[in-house]
Amino acid sequence: CDLDPLIAGANAVVHLAAITDATKSFENKDAVERNNHDATERVARACARLGVPMIHASSTSVYGTQAEVVDETCGEDELKPQSPYAETKLREERLVQRLARDEGLRAVTCRFGTIFGFSAGIRFHTAVNKFCWQAVAGQPLTVWQTAYDQKRPYLDLKDAARAVAFFIATDLFDGRVYNVVTANATVRQVTDAIRAHVPDLGIDFVEARIMNQLSYEVRNTLLAEKGFTPIGSMEAGIAATIRALRHSQSLA
Repeated sequence: CDLDPLIAGANAVVHLAAITDATKSFENKDAVERNNHDATERVARACARLGVPMIHASSTSVYGTQAEVVDETCGEDELKPQSPYAETKLREERLVQRLARDEGLRAVTCRFGTIFGFSAGIRFHTAVNKFCWQAVAGQPLTVWQTAYDQKRPYLDLKDAARAVAFFIATDLFDGRVYNVVTANATVRQVTDAIRAHVPDLGIDFVEARIMNQLSYEVRNTLLAEKGFTPIGSMEAGIAATIRALRHSQSLA
């Protein structure tokens, strides 16, 4: 469809549409390419053509580093995506930066951590939300065998929304990449937070193709310099999600 009538006159376009299941992206690389990279290019070019700023959603999964801590200033050698989904997101980032440099696109890229927290449209393929659902359903958590003590970046859903509002309110469309992360935590820390609400929690360790042996922490260095501070809490987000799931269960 023609995007121009939808975009013309907008204050900003928040481009969130994507296939986001990294594990399943091994099985549907072509669909990920069409729905993620190609669609992003259409939206970005329309925004550039119409002079409308764009917020592009990327992912901290573009990191695949041997370093213990990374931020937006890391070198190219620290960007080693571990899935077709992450590879596509990195290509999108470079596309948006190129259009910002060469075609006047006013844009910003957000490398979001793995989202947690309850919403009306909650999805359950990402770690924390999936674990909460499994726990409330009385199922053992399925945890990648080598991931239990690996640190990964997570993002409270409310912090994600606050960050988007921050970019728009401050008119921060400088073509740069910004990490947006609430907390860095290990799977052990996540499961311990769930166990506080589900004491008899069980864990089944499994193997997964996407697994790597890396553990790293992602920092919001550039976003902090701009004055944004995340205020979310992993523990509070897990508690709210479990309460909501139990409430839904009681209504079923």
